[in-house]
Amino acid sequence: METNTPSLRTAKATPKNPTGIRLFFKRLFQQKALVLMSVPFLIWLFIFKYVPIWGWSIAFQDFKPAKDFMDQTWVGLEHFRFLFQEEAFYRVLRNTLAMSAINLVLGFTTAITLAILLNELRQIVFKRVVQTISYLPYFISWVVAASIISTALSADGGIINELLLWLGVMKEPVLWLGVGEYFWGILGASEVWKNVGWNTIVYLAAMTMIDPAQYEAAEIDGAGRFQRIWNITLPGLKPVIVILLIMNVGNILETGFEPQYLLGNGMNVDYSENLDIFVLRYGISMGNFSLAIAAGMFKTVVSFILLFSANSIAKRLGEARLF
Repeated sequence: METNTPSLRTAKATPKNPTGIRLFFKRLFQQKALVLMSVPFLIWLFIFKYVPIWGWSIAFQDFKPAKDFMDQTWVGLEHFRFLFQEEAFYRVLRNTLAMSAINLVLGFTTAITLAILLNELRQIVFKRVVQTISYLPYFISWVVAASIISTALSADGGIINELLLWLGVMKEPVLWLGVGEYFWGILGASEVWKNVGWNTIVYLAAMTMIDPAQYEAAEIDGAGRFQRIWNITLPGLKPVIVILLIMNVGNILETGFEPQYLLGNGMNVDYSENLDIFVLRYGISMGNFSLAIAAGMFKTVVSFILLFSANSIAKRLGEARLF
């Protein structure tokens, strides 16, 4: 009587499928060169990013640097309660979110626009000149850049005031950095001037991955240049745009420190002070390290939530995502 049960000899001859763990280590061995190259980075990441997390415990203490760590007074959530009851905290939070939103919108639109324009140029020499000019400000430190911006916006012979007076837009010079309401716009324009050239590199690299046959087929079908950009270039950039958008949403509370600190002054402090300056001014400078750590923890937790939320939304919409 025949059965479907395999014989003992057949069972022994049939190799078993490798388990997930064996397959994992097999792939590691096959890519051992890449694994070894990543080891120094993982060590750096662990030492400088994960080990310092123990310092978060300072936020729950009345921390005094002169005392031993075990002798500190534990106060629970007292510093967090003080933080959320402080009016200045909500002011700097408003400034941080406003500056982040402006930088996000201007950064994406200008970088994508410049990348598309550079991609459409046919004169290679002119294209390289434009790229070089747009890249140069990125390599200038913010100390030098802030000095250039302050000089350009000066009410005494600044090029911006001189140009606007010559055009008849205004009748007298304006102290631009002395009016708080202008600061967000000045910072947004400064960030664009300094970083737009560098930000276009990613989009230009992504454009090289688009199949040129698509442009040729569209041109044969009678599509104009704008139609090719709208229907081929932008859809080709979509995955890169989504990934960068997720990363920028996760860093929405990271508006920087140097430009706000260097361009800020007593006249625009209500609009220039962000969370990083708040931590320095009201925490570290005053010796209240616990409050500084509490504010930093708040920023990290919010960034973590925003990053995972943006990634989850992209996943549900079927778009490219980080993980």
